[in-house]
Parts: sequence; C-alpha cells; structure tokens
Amino acid sequence: MPGPKMTQTSTTVIILYMETICVTGAEGFIGSHLVEKLLGAGHRVKALIQYNSFNSLGWLKDVRSHKALEIVAGDVRDASQMLDFVKGSDRVIHLAALIAIPHSYSAPDSYFSTNVQGTLNLLNASKASGVKRFVHTSTSEVYGSALQVPISEDHPLQAQSPYSASKIGADALAHSYWSSFELPVVILRPFNTFGPRQSFRAVIPTLLGQLLSGVNTIQLGATSPTRDFTFVDDTVEGFMKAMLAPGVEGQTINLGTGFEISISDLVHLAGTLLGRDVEIQADEARLRPLGSEVDRLLSDNSKAAQLLGWEPQLVGIHGLKVGLQATMDWLSPRLGSDSSGVADYVR
Repeated sequence: MPGPKMTQTSTTVIILYMETICVTGAEGFIGSHLVEKLLGAGHRVKALIQYNSFNSLGWLKDVRSHKALEIVAGDVRDASQMLDFVKGSDRVIHLAALIAIPHSYSAPDSYFSTNVQGTLNLLNASKASGVKRFVHTSTSEVYGSALQVPISEDHPLQAQSPYSASKIGADALAHSYWSSFELPVVILRPFNTFGPRQSFRAVIPTLLGQLLSGVNTIQLGATSPTRDFTFVDDTVEGFMKAMLAPGVEGQTINLGTGFEISISDLVHLAGTLLGRDVEIQADEARLRPLGSEVDRLLSDNSKAAQLLGWEPQLVGIHGLKVGLQATMDWLSPRLGSDSSGVADYVR
C-alpha cells in the first residue's frame, strides 16, 4: 500500500493522507502494532487510549510525535465522547476491551460496561458518521472448548467465563448493526495472538519472562489445554486486509494458524530454544474454575484465506519457534527495567 501523497503549490507542500482511521485500544499490545502499520501505510490515525492520571501513552510513546497520529485519551463507555472521536473518520477498528479472564470472575460488571456498552457506543458513533467500515475485534474464547476441530466460524458460541460472555454480547451487537442498519461491520476472531509488547497476563510472556530471568521451574496454571498461537504481525495483517477487503460486510472471520500445541509442550519448546530442561509447577492462583477452562482451540482459517486473501506467515512448529525467538529477543533486554514493568510479573 503506498504512503502519503504530496502536492506542491507555489508556497506550501500539502501531504494528502489516504484515509483517517480510528483505532480504539490503540496503546495496547495489538493496537500499538496496528497503529504503526497504519501510519507506515500512509493513513492518518486517531488513536483512542484509556484515560489515566499518569499521562501514560502505553506502547504509543515511541510514535507519539508522528505527524499523522492524533492521540485521544478517553473511555469507550462515554457515548458523547465516542461521537466526537469517530466524527469525520473513514473507518473504525475497535480493539478496546477488558481482556483478563481471571479478573472477569471478580468484576463482571466492568467487563459488560466496557466490552458491551463500549461497543454499542462505538457502533452508534460509526452509524452517525457513516463510516466505510467498522472492524470489530472478537476472540476465540467465544467458542469455548472445541466441540469439533478445526473450529470454523459457525461453531456454537459457549460462554465459559464472564469475559467470553461479554465478547459474545459485543459480537451480537456488532452483527445486529449490519443486519438492522447496514453498518459495514466485519468481525475478526483472533486466536491467541502473541509477540512483543504482550501483557504478562498471557501465558507466553509469563513463561518466557520466568525462563529469561534464570529459573528452571516454571509457575503456570493448567498445562493440558491446547492453543492456536498466532504471531502479532500476522494478526495485524489480518486487520489491515479486513479494513479494506471488498464485499465482506456482515462476515465473521477467524484469524489463526491452524496449528495447536499444548501449554506443557509449549514450555518444553521454549526450554529447547534456550538449551534448558524446564520443570512445570502448578500455580493454583492461575487456574480457572473447572467449568471455565477452555480445553482446546484450533482454528479453521479457510474463510480468511478466501475472503481476505490472508495467510499467516509463521505457521506450524517452525513458525512458533520463530515467533517465540522474536518475542524473547524483544523481552530479554527489558527484564529488570524499572520503566518496562516486566520485572513486576516475573517470579
């Protein structure tokens, strides 16, 4: 995709950006990678970050001075602010959500106010502004434990946590705005994205952080479940394609690699990359309630290939190794840094 175009008058040079893209959850893991990709492609980006009293820009701090980036501090739960935020934009990519599954057990109200009401506010704002495309971020967690594999988009939805229930509700709302108002909605369901900048709430940073800090006994929750891990660059490319692909309005599309690995095998794979023997020790604090654990996630990504022309670049055991190494290369120099916060999560 070409970058920004320039036209010159006798006195000034005017930069014409391709489109204005609103991104919610822009300071987070996937959001920050996506913002950088959009800026590199020549778009103007309005980035919504969660308002905080520390004036933290999250992972956007390194691109905050980009001329095509406007950072807005706010909250998706504020309907009037979302109207102002979206006004005048071409497309909306909605990633903002509460995502920590364990916290949803103790604070379910906040998950529904952010994930459902927040999504409703963005949908209404997008409808009022007449955006060309609304890309809504779902999650593979809405499928629950696989009833059949690979999991296609017509797999039954099973709310096995308050978090997944809130995302099912948000997905239904998003689709209803296509059915009722012809708002050009596309729903993406990423499968276990990982890579640089991911929070230590997730299993791969938790695992790698402990290994890179020198321990050989790893504290983890359940290790028998299998997951379909997708590197963040591949996930971001899926969002870029969904933002522009013609004729995909009203569709729900998986973004996964089609390869699964158990958490225990993942631990030993990471240990192999570091040349270490690793022992796993159960951490009851990381265990989900029995009925809430999702035992198996394995994506069918054929719809993404057909409708978006999307194929993940890091696939299979080799791709997972490459992604793990890239994540370790990013994480290693940050261990023990007061500014990164990494050390706070490593046992």
